[in-house]
Amino acid sequence: MRILLDYRPALRQRSGVGEYVHGLASAVAASAPSGDSLTLFSASWRDRLHASAVAGAGIVDRRVPVRALNFAWHRMEWPPIERLTGATFDVVQSAHPLLIPSRRAARLVTIHDLDFLDHPERTRAEIRRDYPALAASHARRADRVIAVSLATARAVEERLGVPRSQVSICSPGAPPWARRTEEPAPGCILFLGTLEPRKNLMTLLDAYERLLAQLPSVPPLVLAGRAVEGAAPILARAAAPPLAGRVRIPGYVDPERRLEVYDQALVLVMPSYLEGFGLPALEAMTRGIPVVAANRGALPEVVGDAGWLVDPHEPEAMAMALRAILTDPQRRRQMRDAGWAQSARFRWRDTADRAREAWTLAIERRARRG
Repeated sequence: MRILLDYRPALRQRSGVGEYVHGLASAVAASAPSGDSLTLFSASWRDRLHASAVAGAGIVDRRVPVRALNFAWHRMEWPPIERLTGATFDVVQSAHPLLIPSRRAARLVTIHDLDFLDHPERTRAEIRRDYPALAASHARRADRVIAVSLATARAVEERLGVPRSQVSICSPGAPPWARRTEEPAPGCILFLGTLEPRKNLMTLLDAYERLLAQLPSVPPLVLAGRAVEGAAPILARAAAPPLAGRVRIPGYVDPERRLEVYDQALVLVMPSYLEGFGLPALEAMTRGIPVVAANRGALPEVVGDAGWLVDPHEPEAMAMALRAILTDPQRRRQMRDAGWAQSARFRWRDTADRAREAWTLAIERRARRG
């Protein structure tokens, strides 16, 4: 099987989508059956995809402005991937909800969440322009849809009209990290992810302000991640009294430093309005860090009984959960052990196996459709 995977989200400053693409590519390359080949595709005017990005994978790196290529692909469905790469493939998988044009290959889209349908204002301009208008038709025309969670698979069926039988769930796996048995001192409350409105960080700041009034010695709040369009109110609020000096914003965290950042945390908070999966929650549980998460989207299925779920619109409930965890070492140990058990259910090898199954089904459907 000749597979082409869109690697562009992992090219620089990998967010959740980029981490998923990189993890999937690494797992597929590491477990490839004899005769299979994986090619990573990238296009950028500035950033280059290096041959060492994923061991065992080939690369096609084109110096093409990504915005121009996306407009041509999304709006004109041209040029086909065969013309850009000079090669043919059995499978072409997009990293996003919109198809990559191809003359011969079975085509798949990857859907992480559908927040762009209800809240386009939370997204970047290119996504606002294309995803709400085109995602449904592209998903229905795809030879198969890959969803990263059961919650997302259900949303694809309900919102985009794709039969559940045409959707494969390929959830990400846990990182290969050792279990942490010692807590940091003094530690921090950690959020790790892109700083943007959809992550509901204003409510987290409300909760932390309440917590600070109740426990003046509470550890600092660290908001680690790249600030994007729409983050200015979050940054301004964090820099103003009474939060000034108590909220740290270190910026984007390179993958090589992620474990170091987690190891500063006593608890991880994911207050997002909607997560298609919620990779930081899985990473935190793998290391042994308690998780407070919103009871929305895929977060309940990711954290299971190991995390503390709260209404993302209730800062008081969020503050109460954080206080209960921070002031009770025994509770933290119980959540640590439960998190280890929960995270063991997610393995990248399983992700690769499910992706191969999805690719095989896509090829069969392509053949039936002619």
